[in-house]
Amino acid sequence: MIPKTPTFRLDGKRAFVPGGSRGIGLGCAAALAEAGAHVVIAARSAGQVEEAAAALRAVGYSAEGVALDVTDREAVRQVCAEPFDILCNSAGLARHATTLEVSEEDFDAVTGLNFKAAFFLAQEAAKSMPRDGSIIQISSQMGHVGGVDRSVYAATKHAVEGMTKSMAIDLGPKGIRVNTIGPTFIRTPLTEQTFSNPERVAWIEEKIKLRRVGEVEDIMGAVVFLASPASALITGTSILVDGGWTAG
Repeated sequence: MIPKTPTFRLDGKRAFVPGGSRGIGLGCAAALAEAGAHVVIAARSAGQVEEAAAALRAVGYSAEGVALDVTDREAVRQVCAEPFDILCNSAGLARHATTLEVSEEDFDAVTGLNFKAAFFLAQEAAKSMPRDGSIIQISSQMGHVGGVDRSVYAATKHAVEGMTKSMAIDLGPKGIRVNTIGPTFIRTPLTEQTFSNPERVAWIEEKIKLRRVGEVEDIMGAVVFLASPASALITGTSILVDGGWTAG
């Protein structure tokens, strides 16, 4: 009997996408919605999140928005009280500075959102998530290597990678998969400052073996794959969408 390829469809699934109102997060939300999931987008700005959800609905997708500060554990607990089949966490923060110039305020802000909030988002989602659920953290290639002026940011992403491996062990018996996606530099409004610096652009282009920066669309296929039955035996690992940056 010829094997049948598992489906990439997500019909009937509920997906929660913190940080989904713009950039990579909006791309993730659109990809999941296009695959058939009902998507709940979360971000701090009620206006931005509703605008994003409305844009998805306008093209026929099922989406709603919720204003949420993901560092507020009680608010996260309330949102996750209704089970989600998929958590795709794209909420994150970068405040770049040399190691000698990092302030305690920036350290706390970046670690608080990128690591602490990511941990408790996954914890709360997992409490009510059904079997075959999928937790996806949008990490970074900087979770596998270091980078210029990125000691704190890279530290948080390395932490997310380690957290993901251990969560996969803990949640495996419950049938919940936990993985990360590690993008390279993706062109979004938030990264335009980096791309406006010719020295940084030269550094980026030298590191990316495919000799081009990433676009949001480059992330979308990986998100659907990890959310869907097509990746049913994949957990505790990272898909690097880095154009070969970490290859050497």
